[in-house]
Amino acid sequence: MELRGKTALVTGAAGGIGGAIVASLTEAGAKVLAFDRDADALRRLGKTCEPVVVDLANPTDISATMQDVLARHGQVDILVNNAGILSPNKLASTTLEEWHRIMAINLDAALLLTQSVVPGMKAKQWGRIVNIASYAWKSGGLTAGTGYAVSKAALVGLTYSTARELTAEGVTANAVAPAYVVSPMIMEQLSKEDRDRQLAAIPVGRLCEPEEVAHTVRFLVSPLSGFMTGTVIDMNGGLQFG
Repeated sequence: MELRGKTALVTGAAGGIGGAIVASLTEAGAKVLAFDRDADALRRLGKTCEPVVVDLANPTDISATMQDVLARHGQVDILVNNAGILSPNKLASTTLEEWHRIMAINLDAALLLTQSVVPGMKAKQWGRIVNIASYAWKSGGLTAGTGYAVSKAALVGLTYSTARELTAEGVTANAVAPAYVVSPMIMEQLSKEDRDRQLAAIPVGRLCEPEEVAHTVRFLVSPLSGFMTGTVIDMNGGLQFG
């Protein structure tokens, strides 16, 4: 129970990766605030976490929700920016409307939530921030579209900048970059042909499981990870080394 007494905030909590992260951090003893816009899906997580319905595409909703959360809990010790939306649209077919929608959820929400929790972390001289990026951040997106790939690259940049600024304050910031996790976002939005083609290209011969991502997050937010910051952990099954 290495996270007993810690409060963790996980976005996209009702998804495959998010649900696994919630379960892992709860098992480690943390009080978990599960953020998602899907109230019904949040209820299916059970009573081990506190469900918080919020629209991460709406900065006003984020602000009001965080004011309430901080008023009730005092501070957040662990932030996992996991929420994200996927688009397959490449350069020519990416509209500015779609671009802004992707950035709002995949990047802007992470910035706003980080800004909200950092003062409390600095006051306590302890905090953990983990951003869930993607292999797309450095591959340019094999099946993912332009907006998604760029949003994840920018999220890595936010990770680096946050780590650089807050290291001396006892706050670490790291990212996890998985490729092709077994989740509704991948299984429903990619065609069978795309999934089969990418599966054949992954040297380990399978897709990543959500629990594997959650295990990595659990390590990064643990007290024993304090010497790791500004790091991107690749989880791509051997698609790319280094």
